[in-house]
Amino acid sequence: MTQIYEEIRYEVEENVATITINRPEQLNALTDLTQAEIRHALQQSEINPEVIGTVLTGEGRGFCSGVDMNALGGMSEAGKRLGNSYEHLAARPGNPQGDSNYESSPAYFLGLRKPLIAAINGAAAGLGFSYATFCDMRFMAKSAKIVTSFAPRGLIAEHGTSWMLPKLVGPSNALDMNWSSRKINGEEAFRLGYANRLCEDGECVVDAQQYLKDIAQTSAPMSIMMMKRQIYKHLSKELGDAMNESNVWMDESLARSDFKEGVASFVERRSPRFEKIDVSE
Repeated sequence: MTQIYEEIRYEVEENVATITINRPEQLNALTDLTQAEIRHALQQSEINPEVIGTVLTGEGRGFCSGVDMNALGGMSEAGKRLGNSYEHLAARPGNPQGDSNYESSPAYFLGLRKPLIAAINGAAAGLGFSYATFCDMRFMAKSAKIVTSFAPRGLIAEHGTSWMLPKLVGPSNALDMNWSSRKINGEEAFRLGYANRLCEDGECVVDAQQYLKDIAQTSAPMSIMMMKRQIYKHLSKELGDAMNESNVWMDESLARSDFKEGVASFVERRSPRFEKIDVSE
């Protein structure tokens, strides 16, 4: 299945969706349209019961170089954020509980009900770096580079990275990455804990897609969805509160057919046949 967009490609193969930012001449810099199309495409993944998760990557030699410089120039002239609306692309993917923490971009990635993996095939800078940071996992090519890019532009740590990045790499490394704005390659990103998988050049998209295909064969879609919800909701909760909420959700999972199927497939030594989840909006 292929959905037609102007600045991205959206493709579904088997049960994995792939969003490719398709502005290679601009190193996949983000315009308002690009961002609206990504949000809309993620909603297509959410409402398609056949899709287990989505891979986000860039066309050509870059993942995403940040906000398009023409847009940055306009912001500098105006002294404020600018924005265009694309009503035909209006979308609110995920976040069925309406949690205000998951409303802004790219924090809304955390409210998606399905996995989102960044396949960092090349340079990721500025908002592109933030996009990768808020994905659930990062598969990064050895020669790819990440850079915050905020301090050299006279900016602060933008787009929620001051909250998310220290949780991935620790406070000191997060400060170093922001203060120095130095380029960090895949191998260092992997050592820091930013990249979850270190991939050979040209392989990160396939590796990320295969990861999703593999968990689709072994893990219940409902379990995947609930675990993502647990992880992000409980990041900022006291342990006792997190335990109490998890106990409630555990009781609910014990009553679902997935639990019976999981036990039966183990006993019968066969692949599980879990129910797909219908999250139509």
